[in-house]
Amino acid sequence: QVQLVESGGGSVQAGGSLRLSCAASGYTSSHYYMGWFRQAPGKMREEVATIDTDSGRASYLDSVKGRFTLSQDRSKNTVYLQMNSLKPQDTAMYYCASDPSLRSYLESPKYWGQGSQVTVSS
Repeated sequence: QVQLVESGGGSVQAGGSLRLSCAASGYTSSHYYMGWFRQAPGKMREEVATIDTDSGRASYLDSVKGRFTLSQDRSKNTVYLQMNSLKPQDTAMYYCASDPSLRSYLESPKYWGQGSQVTVSS
């Protein structure tokens, strides 16, 4: 059974930085898709950033490009979301997610973390 354990998050003023981490366990393959989704109150869930753990290529939501960086430490099966120049509109619950299938990941990831609150004040 795959498990995702998140850490990080918190509260910061606009322009500040935060880092989220997500460690995966239980995968038998080193190739899967992993990243972060977020959901703010009253809004739909959106995919923030995703990484292909084999190629290391990451994709980003347009509104976070240039501010957020998703990276991985394959030796630890961990991904990191570095969030810089945070804005109040980045405030949301952030969820780590993963799936061995890209198609499944894009439809609805099979595995989810517990969620981390990110609050950005103006």
